[in-house]
Amino acid sequence: MKTLLSLSNLSLLTALSSSLCCIMPILAIFAGTSGIVSTFSWVEPARPFFIGATLLILGFAWYQKLTPKKRASCDCEHDRKKPFWDSKSFLGIITVLSFLLLAFPSYSHLLFQSNKNQAFVSEKNKLKKVEFTISGMTCAGCEQHIKAELQKLKGVVVSEVSYINGSAKIQFDAKQVTVSQITQNIQATGYKVVKHKIIIK
Repeated sequence: MKTLLSLSNLSLLTALSSSLCCIMPILAIFAGTSGIVSTFSWVEPARPFFIGATLLILGFAWYQKLTPKKRASCDCEHDRKKPFWDSKSFLGIITVLSFLLLAFPSYSHLLFQSNKNQAFVSEKNKLKKVEFTISGMTCAGCEQHIKAELQKLKGVVVSEVSYINGSAKIQFDAKQVTVSQITQNIQATGYKVVKHKIIIK
């Protein structure tokens, strides 16, 4: 019983660790502590190991649960009702939760608000476009975190963020927001702006 509970806790812990770098941006937005997110970027290279450990632990737990036990000499052991955390149902719940945590990076973007940037741009105003090189992004959650922060800036019209390229292309109204303000907002998330270049002046 204790073994199954320990294995279940361990599988949840390794599954959580595997997606920590993608879970943190969401937690940071809700907690209002955006700057701590990039400190968990070290988890991304270790993700395959955490996934492998989770699968091994779950596999062993199911093997232990499904392997027929030797009958005790006395029937008193069989008469006693097993607690819920020693049941297949409990292990099934743990398995589902673990797989949801492992798959978190693939659906994390759904948890971010997709509000349109509230920038009023008249026809007289010509939009500028700037490309930032950003370090510290490791998954789609990082992209959405930066986009969520940029949406708070009045004057930012379009933001395209790519963790694969480590970049952000932003169209903005220079009369409402500056490159410096955009840089500050990106860096407030905890990711580092390495450099920027103006594409459209």
